[in-house]
Amino acid sequence: MSTNESDTIAAEGATTTDAPSENQNRKQPFPRGFLDAISTGWAPRQGGTPPQRAQARFAAARRDAVSTAFPGKRLVLPAGGYKQRSNDTDYPFRAHSAFAHLTGWASDAVPDSVLVFDPTETGHDVTLYLRERADRTTAEFYGDATIGEFWIGPRPALDGVASDLGLATAHIDDFTAAADDLVLDEDADLTRFVSELRLVKDAYEIEQLRLAVEVTARGFDDIVADLPRIIATPRGERAVEGVFHHRARTEGNGEGYDTIAASGPHACYLHWTRNDGAVVPGDLILVDAGVEVDSLYTADITRTIPVSGTFTDVQRKVYETVREAADAAFAIAKPGVRFRALHEAAMAVIAGRTAEWGLLPVSAEEALDADNGGQHRRYMVHGTSHHLGLDVHDCAQARREMYYDGLLEEGMVFTIEPGLYFQIDDLTVPEDFRGIGVRIEDDVLVTADGVENLSAAIPRTADEIEAWIAGSAR
Repeated sequence: MSTNESDTIAAEGATTTDAPSENQNRKQPFPRGFLDAISTGWAPRQGGTPPQRAQARFAAARRDAVSTAFPGKRLVLPAGGYKQRSNDTDYPFRAHSAFAHLTGWASDAVPDSVLVFDPTETGHDVTLYLRERADRTTAEFYGDATIGEFWIGPRPALDGVASDLGLATAHIDDFTAAADDLVLDEDADLTRFVSELRLVKDAYEIEQLRLAVEVTARGFDDIVADLPRIIATPRGERAVEGVFHHRARTEGNGEGYDTIAASGPHACYLHWTRNDGAVVPGDLILVDAGVEVDSLYTADITRTIPVSGTFTDVQRKVYETVREAADAAFAIAKPGVRFRALHEAAMAVIAGRTAEWGLLPVSAEEALDADNGGQHRRYMVHGTSHHLGLDVHDCAQARREMYYDGLLEEGMVFTIEPGLYFQIDDLTVPEDFRGIGVRIEDDVLVTADGVENLSAAIPRTADEIEAWIAGSAR
């Protein structure tokens, strides 16, 4: 039996107007006695009214900012609903990031909820509309596999959610849309504003990102400790993915994105998520993974590890060049610096080294020319940094002048992640370079005078990586 079957249970001769009508051929008729028995004999629900959660006051401040930005406008921010995986099974639900940010509701959010800002003379009245728990006398309680308690467990009560989040609540059936509503993901100004609102993180967000990085670090330790079994597994990349998944699910909500476990030449494919290859001694394995904790904040870390425990000379040269590029970005990162300057600093190193190795048809200076250069980008086509938070690529709808061309501010959190990738069939590089892919990715917090590397506890230099593997083997 799948977890999201949409069966509807009906009694023989009974109406089922309270339950969905899909999949008529799978309805299971029950005799009248079932209806008489199912609605009685239940103990009172336990739990009471929960205290307000820690993030509620932070979410309230964010809602105030939204209200101030849109005076007199009715704003509608849906949580979203289930997305179909196949036939009558769905993907796990995850609320829209802006909805989570403005409500404080995270992994426990109810699908199809809606946050509404109704304008008043002094601002907005804000109401969270959700589907109240089903009364046990209704067919919804036992017969609806999407929302019925018999299928998915208890849903929260309106007054409980109101207390928990510090928000007025109402049943979703009471929500009505208006023609002039500004709706998230339909209105460009609202979508842009709530994205830019996340560029600078508050204290709660920073705490959660620290937690996400800590759990992710333990997931990387798990991978290194399990290398012998991973190597012995025919599809060792899947074993890497599985080891990390165990940590992500036991200490968090799951992964913030599909894990990249790319061994050997697969490491040269930037978003390799098939993860169906062997992990072979002598190769490097690039692991790009991040745990999403229950608050929905995610880490995003990459480490490139020599499967045999030690780098070859060429592997070490490439690896340490990537680290040099990352360190160049770290060195200039501080409030007031343009975000794009981090990429430019890293690219100066990449261009210099690839020119020095004779891989470029031009000098490093020519390659760095904004109009006619870029030859070095053959070996690193992606950017060096992106913002991080509720989304792994956070704040993606922000204006360019606020993001790529924006100035760093204290409280911003982003990645620094240069790389070098020499495809297995790339005839522009020496044969011993081919099939080597290296990326080093750290998550950083802008402080008053620089940045803090939140992932500094995860071994990072070539020597540290080798010592890490050697220590796990003992």
